[in-house]
Amino acid sequence: MNWGDYAPAIEQWEHLLGEPAPHPTQPGQHGRPVLAPPFVEHLMGLPRGWVTALPLPRTAQLRALGNGVVPQQAVHAIRLLQADLAALLADDHHTDGSANSRETT
Repeated sequence: MNWGDYAPAIEQWEHLLGEPAPHPTQPGQHGRPVLAPPFVEHLMGLPRGWVTALPLPRTAQLRALGNGVVPQQAVHAIRLLQADLAALLADDHHTDGSANSRETT
């Protein structure tokens, strides 16, 4: 498959996931190529068959994938939120301590 300008990114993702990228298209109902759900699944970093092994039509698989979350992005977002929460709790604790000591003085 000639990925053109996208070759370096596809190759890096293949290396990270440890498996080759599936073909990006498949024949549609009228013979023209349409987006292949296994390719989308791969791009999202999901295990092969996570959605595509389900007995769903192609459009339902693409809808499920489109409404899904890329696990790597979710992990990053959760880590950022945890850091923000920790900072807020530390600041709140520090503020509460200062307020309490002012009230008792």
